[in-house]
Amino acid sequence: MAVRCRGALALGTATLAGWRFVINPEGFGSIAPQPGGRVHGVIWRLTARDLAAINAYESVDSGLYLRRRLAVQCGERRATALVYIASRQGEGTPRPGYISVVVEAARDWNLPEGYIRSLARWSPSGWRGARARDTGEVG
Repeated sequence: MAVRCRGALALGTATLAGWRFVINPEGFGSIAPQPGGRVHGVIWRLTARDLAAINAYESVDSGLYLRRRLAVQCGERRATALVYIASRQGEGTPRPGYISVVVEAARDWNLPEGYIRSLARWSPSGWRGARARDTGEVG
C-alpha cells in the first residue's frame, strides 16, 4: 500500500461478515457472499490521491473490479469500508506467487491463524513456505 498510496494510514484490522475470500477467474483475490462467512483484512484511511491510485491499480475503469461500500467490524466498532470486488464471478487458480504474498501480508497483520491457513489452501502447491521477509528476499 505504501508504494501506491503515500498518504494512506492503516487504521487496523477489520472483519467483513457474510463473505468469503476467493480467487477470481483472472487469478487474483476477491470476495464472494457466503452466509456465515468472514473475511479478515486491514482498513485504511486514504486521501483523494490515494483513492485515484487504487482505482487505477485495481482497473476499476476497465471493469476488472467494482467498488462497494460494506459494513465492517473494527474491534468494538462498526465502520463502512470501500471494498473492491471482482466483476467476474466464479473461482479461478491464483497466479504464480500470488498466494504467498497474500499469506505473508496476513501474517504481518496478525490475522487469525485459521484464516491464514484457509488463504494458504488456495495455493496449487499447498504453500507452506517461509515468508520472503524471513528469508531475506525482501526488506
